[in-house]
Amino acid sequence: MGSHSHEVTDAILDTLKRAGSGLKEAGVRFALAGGCAGYARGAAPSLHDVDFALLEEDVPLALKTLEGLGFRTARPPEDWLVKAFDEEGVLVDLIFSLAERPVTEAMLARAEPINVAALSLPVLEATDLVISWIMPLSEHACDYGSLLPMVRAMREQVDWDRVASVVAPSPYASTFVTLLEKLRIVAPTNPTSDTSWP
Repeated sequence: MGSHSHEVTDAILDTLKRAGSGLKEAGVRFALAGGCAGYARGAAPSLHDVDFALLEEDVPLALKTLEGLGFRTARPPEDWLVKAFDEEGVLVDLIFSLAERPVTEAMLARAEPINVAALSLPVLEATDLVISWIMPLSEHACDYGSLLPMVRAMREQVDWDRVASVVAPSPYASTFVTLLEKLRIVAPTNPTSDTSWP
């Protein structure tokens, strides 16, 4: 999630606007996710692509819509997303499974409309967004340093008790929550027994 120049950020935001407005017009159920969602929620720009969360059943319509806008689409070997590239090569990930759990209608219903680069788009709820970032942490990918500034910028928007409950089974994600508490970025959490997500 490294930062980028204004030129790169502007190109990504232009692609976000084209893709997002097209998906909205086509009636695709989606929400902005990833670094762009963090940016929409007040974090510093740390963008390298555009991520949209959507229902798996809406993937064909989303791909058809983006192809109609001139995007080149691809189905990678991963079984949780498909990809689209605009004419400049900017990547749009269409993600239908976050942290090995299917994107649900309930998650998309919790998304909030936020003005992103002069376009109102549904953006993942901050709690869902943070969970989607930290649940995949593992011994092979455990970069707390890049997550800290993003999470710090959004901390007041997040239900940390819910985050702590959902990520409790993951030693890497739950340790990140403990780190946030010890750094006094968030207040001590009080996890509940409700670990349902998304």
